[in-house]
Amino acid sequence: MNTFEQFEQHESGIRSYCRSFPVIFKQARGAELITREGKHYIDFLAGAGTLNYGHNNPVLKKALIEYLENDGITHGLDMYSEAKERFLETFHRVILEPRSFGDYVVQFTGPTGSNSVEAALKLARKVTGRSNVISFTNGFHGVTVGALATTGNGHHRGAAGVPLTDVSRMPYANYFGDKVNTIAMMDKLLSDPSSGIDKPAAVIVEVVQGEGGLNAASADWMRKLEKLCRKHEMLLIADDIQAGCGRTGTFFSFEEMGIKPDIITLSKSLSGFGLPFAVVVMRRELDQWEPGEHNGTFRGNNHAFVTAAAAIEHFWTNDEFAKSVQAKGKIIRERMQKIVRKYGPDSLFVKGRGMMLGISCPDGDTASAICREAFEMGLVIETSGNHSQVVKCLCPLIISEEQIDQAMSILDKAFGKVMGDNVANQAS
Repeated sequence: MNTFEQFEQHESGIRSYCRSFPVIFKQARGAELITREGKHYIDFLAGAGTLNYGHNNPVLKKALIEYLENDGITHGLDMYSEAKERFLETFHRVILEPRSFGDYVVQFTGPTGSNSVEAALKLARKVTGRSNVISFTNGFHGVTVGALATTGNGHHRGAAGVPLTDVSRMPYANYFGDKVNTIAMMDKLLSDPSSGIDKPAAVIVEVVQGEGGLNAASADWMRKLEKLCRKHEMLLIADDIQAGCGRTGTFFSFEEMGIKPDIITLSKSLSGFGLPFAVVVMRRELDQWEPGEHNGTFRGNNHAFVTAAAAIEHFWTNDEFAKSVQAKGKIIRERMQKIVRKYGPDSLFVKGRGMMLGISCPDGDTASAICREAFEMGLVIETSGNHSQVVKCLCPLIISEEQIDQAMSILDKAFGKVMGDNVANQAS
């Protein structure tokens, strides 16, 4: 019998990750995935950034099991619950207040990052009375229609089936290289009443563009963007769905940049356990919703409240975890730089920040071939970028240095195999 018969017969052809990793996984622990045949893989994908604290983190698992065994409420719409109360208290005390966001409030949206983006865009339009929004080249904010309008990826946009409107696309930081001032360009367009750019309600931005290819904005660019928003009375929405929850070495990707977004979207690793969970964090005065105006059956994932509170309490009450992420990110970057020097100093380069890193390759075919070779050797890793040309590391932040060494050795061999083959093919 075909190993994948049940999937091929009964699951939609829209499935994608499984095509890159054609095995059946049964278990997962920490930074490892294990197939039902018992083969171990180091996970450099981690649920596309959803498992920052690893698979089945024992601290979070214990908290959830205790909650379940005590018949804790599972589903409660947006009713009050002890689990929600603890999350709100913990999130404000440990995350928001120390970062000068203590006066911000939390909205529980539907359980996906895309839904938090939808809510943020709706709120910005409601508060300002304007419909247009600025988003950026290579930005990725989700695939529901409102969020998709702000997403740049042509593959996903092409599946919409309807016009994607009320968004003005602007060039991201360094889109045209270091010498082009994209903030000045935006300022010129927004200041000119004949530019054709309708006055926006908001700007939505990723400080590090995950799916867009690990493009990282500088602190200077982000500060200028915030200043631009204030000048033109636009709200600043920071989409921290993939880059947040510690991925760049601080809880928020922007917190060392000296900026204060009006609205922040969070999801992915917010629950810490792979449980669906998303929020919008906003300035209190922007909270102008009527009760139930942005609704949803699954606004209150109490299991996610439990694991999220446990993760925040365990990892973020001091700076020890953040420093470990920064240290591991430095190790990964150094190993990636060695690969670049070894196999392609003129054609490869390292991109990203913290533990959100990757190696940009000459093209998508090369990057995909490297990922296939790595998978054969026991490493789950994927691509990103406008041409899928970036081999992208999103490993759990709790990964050990020994596992990093093993994974980078595999990646080294994969680059050697593919880049060596490419050189040989060109020579022949």
